[in-house]
Parts: sequence; C-alpha cells; structure tokens
Amino acid sequence: MSTQQATYDTVAAFLSGNDVDWEPGARDFELVANLPGERKLKTGCSLLVGETDLTTTAFVIRNADENHAEFYRFLLRKNLKLPGLAYGIDGDGDVYVTSRVPIGGVDEEYLDRLLGAVLAAADEVFNELLVLGFFSSMKKEWDWRISRGESTRNLEAFRHLLEG
Repeated sequence: MSTQQATYDTVAAFLSGNDVDWEPGARDFELVANLPGERKLKTGCSLLVGETDLTTTAFVIRNADENHAEFYRFLLRKNLKLPGLAYGIDGDGDVYVTSRVPIGGVDEEYLDRLLGAVLAAADEVFNELLVLGFFSSMKKEWDWRISRGESTRNLEAFRHLLEG
C-alpha cells in the first residue's frame, strides 16, 4: 500500500470515527468533510492527499460587497495567529482557509488539531466578517423584513447593530 493510500485511509477512518459527515471528493484521494459550526452553520472542508502533502482547503465567506480594505486587513491580522493555516482568496475574492503539511506527519492527533483549527478559523470570525463586508445588505434585509412583518431570526445576532 502506498503512503498516499495509507494517509487517505487514516483521514477517512478519523472522520468516520469522529462522526464527521464526509464523502469522497471529485479528485482522486480527496475527502470532503462538513464541519458543524455555531456562527457559520456548516464549513465544507476539502482534504486532498497528495503524493507528499495533505492540502486542506475550507470555504469561509464570499467576496465582500463593501469595505474591502478593512475586511481583508482583518483577515491578514488573523493570519498572524492561525496555527499552521492561512486565509487566502481565489480569483473571485472569495475567502478560504488553507493548510499544507507533509503526509508523514498526518495522524489522528494532528487531524484533530487541524480540523479544530479549520473550524475555528471559519466559524469564530464569521459574524465579524459579515458585519465588515455585508452590513449594508444586512441592513436592507432587516428593514425589508421589519416592514413586511417577516421573521428576523437569521439576523438576531446583529439586532443591536441593525435596529438603530
């Protein structure tokens, strides 16, 4: 059995053994896990086992509608504190958190730390990123929902900002 296959099997066993919802990805040796969060309800995470490295990529949030400089400055400051991860953007400006490590260091303990860090990086900053990059849209939706008597449940975490 190749090291690549053995690492893939280790990742699959870890995910299954920890009741993480996952499925094989579209690429060979890719697993896609759905990590449950509190602010961001679900974070999709690709774990791609290469011949020498494990690359982890998780979508955080789409490109901001406004306040780009502060939005990306916030992420760059957070990069300084991430354990073995980094925020980055794709060609559309959508934000991801990513990691690449040699497969020789991939074991259950590492996977536990890695997925915990990925989830924290996507979930803990989510509301702050929404306010920084999408406040005008949130305010419009709040006002529209209030004017029509619609539920504001999905915006309750921001009530203190939106009611004024």
